[in-house]
Amino acid sequence: MTPSRRQPARRRTAVLATVPVAVAALLGAAGPTAPGTTGAPGAGDPYFPLSGNGGYDVRHYDLTLRYDTSARRLDATAVLTARATQRLTRFDLDLTGLKVTAVTVDRTKAAFRRDGQELVVTPRHALRAGQEFRVTVAYHGIPKPVTDPDGSADGWIPTDDGAFVAGEPQGAMTWFPANAHPKDKASYDFTITVPEGRAAVANGVLLGRSTAGGKTTFRWRETQPMATYLATATIGKFQVERYTTRDGIQVYNAVDPREASAAAPVLKKLPSVLDWESKLFGPYPFRAAGAIVDHAPDVGYALETQTRPVYDSAPDLDTLVHESAHQWFGDSVTLTAWKDIWLNEGFATYAEWLYAEQHGGRSAQQAFDSLYARPASDELWAYPPGDPGSGGNIFGTPVYARGAMALHELRRTVGDRDFFRILRAWATGHRGGHGTTAQFVSLAEATSGKRLDGLFHTWLYTSGKPNHA
Repeated sequence: MTPSRRQPARRRTAVLATVPVAVAALLGAAGPTAPGTTGAPGAGDPYFPLSGNGGYDVRHYDLTLRYDTSARRLDATAVLTARATQRLTRFDLDLTGLKVTAVTVDRTKAAFRRDGQELVVTPRHALRAGQEFRVTVAYHGIPKPVTDPDGSADGWIPTDDGAFVAGEPQGAMTWFPANAHPKDKASYDFTITVPEGRAAVANGVLLGRSTAGGKTTFRWRETQPMATYLATATIGKFQVERYTTRDGIQVYNAVDPREASAAAPVLKKLPSVLDWESKLFGPYPFRAAGAIVDHAPDVGYALETQTRPVYDSAPDLDTLVHESAHQWFGDSVTLTAWKDIWLNEGFATYAEWLYAEQHGGRSAQQAFDSLYARPASDELWAYPPGDPGSGGNIFGTPVYARGAMALHELRRTVGDRDFFRILRAWATGHRGGHGTTAQFVSLAEATSGKRLDGLFHTWLYTSGKPNHA
């Protein structure tokens, strides 16, 4: 994610807590493997303890959405194919603000109730550990975004011609029932019907579109594992550009006409940016790429929605490089806890530095030096990027800038040869899966043959401005 370049600085600042500390501690302790036959109401993340659920893993989401842009009403059916990881007499899905009319488990009517953001499902027959099952949820309503701990909105955000759909960190539950934590990745099918003249743009490859009775239906498929927060179904009046790169990547760009002239010269560079990043980080991890450039002046950020980042306005080149780098760092290799978000944002920010360095701009060392010159009172040193302390801090300057500084210190310590081997090995070795900070440190030490725990402790986990030789 990057803030809109219209913003003078990151506008996300903590204004409210997610849950009381005592409740968070209790839920975090329970985690996804709570004993008994009911799935835990959260995945155990200390920053967002109610996000995700325990007792099952989702393999596939099949989402059928029908959106009336005038009434802002969503009518939808979600079919989740999942596997029970324990015996289940009851389990939860994350869903907020929409009315559920029916739930079935393996085509048999199931009991359900609402409890805050939890849709609590009781199947007629208990599910065995290891059993694959299918949950179908019919629902409707006027979807609204959630307010995150930092005061910003994410999820289904209405616009003047449709919706800007960006789910980091917890917005997926505003438009489909989900196991909404990055630990649980799945493949997706989207069937989205909108008024004729609107386009609906989701992740992956466009399988087809058809128009009848004043409605147009778009069918999208993402076969690669994807975290729920990276799913999108952005809707609006878009100019569409489609082509295939020389590497066989299917590109689909959807641009609001109001942003088209400003976006065109930057989007023209997308193939060369992906090619450059592929040389550094390994082969592009998906079949599709592109951009969704909306006109959403109240959103204030762009997001690396998988295969096709969504921008609230025409991006500049730095933002394009940043969101494209996330396709490797964050999308393909996904965090397992939100406190590790520097693995997403620090890496994408450092990709900006590297791109500038290798394309006639300032060097990464100059970028580092400029930041390090900031006084100890600057927000850059407000908290350590490896453990920001709360969900309200995960999009703050330390995560992005000091996270990138940690990578530059690693580069200075191990040398360019080993540093770029580490980046490539991280992206390729965890392709389609997950990674933790501890795993990255182990990889860096194994590749370089150096003890690096002190370096990472200083730059990722020490409060205040680190000493720097």
